[in-house]
Amino acid sequence: MNILILGDIMGESGRQVLKKNLENLIEKENLNFVIINGENSADDGLGITKSIADEFFNHGVDVITSGNHIYDKKETIEHIHIENRLLRPANLPEGSPGNGFGVFLSKDKKFKIGVINLMGNVYMRKSDDVFKKAMQLREKFSLKKNVDFLIIDFHGEITSEKMAIGHFFDGKTTCVVGTHTHVPTADTRILDKGTAYQTDIGMCGDYNSVIGMNKENSLKKFLKEKDFNKNFPANGAGSLSGLIVECDHNTGLAKKVRRLILGGSLNQ
Repeated sequence: MNILILGDIMGESGRQVLKKNLENLIEKENLNFVIINGENSADDGLGITKSIADEFFNHGVDVITSGNHIYDKKETIEHIHIENRLLRPANLPEGSPGNGFGVFLSKDKKFKIGVINLMGNVYMRKSDDVFKKAMQLREKFSLKKNVDFLIIDFHGEITSEKMAIGHFFDGKTTCVVGTHTHVPTADTRILDKGTAYQTDIGMCGDYNSVIGMNKENSLKKFLKEKDFNKNFPANGAGSLSGLIVECDHNTGLAKKVRRLILGGSLNQ
C-alpha cells in the first residue's frame, strides 16, 4: 500500500506540474491513494474553486486538504458541504462549513484510509485548541479497527507545534505531515513507534519565488517600495514536493517513507 501526499498546490504553476506528472506517478509508483493540500491552488494563490477541485480529482487525487485559506473563494463555502473529499481544518470553530476528517476507500477499494486535517494555533487564523481536538480524534480513529491507515495533514506555521503533533500521534497514525510554510524540510523519517513524519512537505509550484509568490513583487513589499502590488503567484516551471509512504498492511503503520521532489528549479 503506497500513499502519496503532496504539499500546498500553489497557483497555476502548481496545478500544471501536478497535471503533467500525477497520472504517470500513480502508475510508476503503484500509488493506492493520493492526498494534496489545495488551499493555494486558485490563480491568485488564495483558496480553491469547484472547477479546480474537480480537475484534481480527474487527474487521480483522492482527497484535498486545506488550511487558513479554505474559504477565500466564496463558492467553496457552499461546495464544501457537497464535496466530502475536500476537507477543512477539523479544529475550526464549531459550525464552520465542511468536515475536518473523513474515511475514504483506496483506489482498488480494498482499504479504508482515514484523513484528518488540523491547523496550528500559533501565528495562524483563529481556531480551537488543536491539541484538544487532536486528543478527541486520536480516540475516534484506531488503526486496523475502524480504519486501515490514517494520515494527518497539520497546517501550521511553527516547527515545534508540528513536531509535537507528530510525537502525539506516533504509533496511532500511518503518517503525519506538516504543510503551510511552502519549504520542504529535511527531516523525513519514521518516528519511534512507527509513524512516518516530515515537518513540512513544501509546496507544488514555482520555487524561483518567495514561498510561491512573484519574487520581484515580494522584494518590493519588503523594501516598502511604492509600486508594490498585491501578492501574486510566480508562474514559472513548477516542482512537485511531498512524500511517499509504504504502509504495513498488518499494523497500519509506516514501513518506509521517502521524500518526492520532481521537476522545476527545486529538482536541480
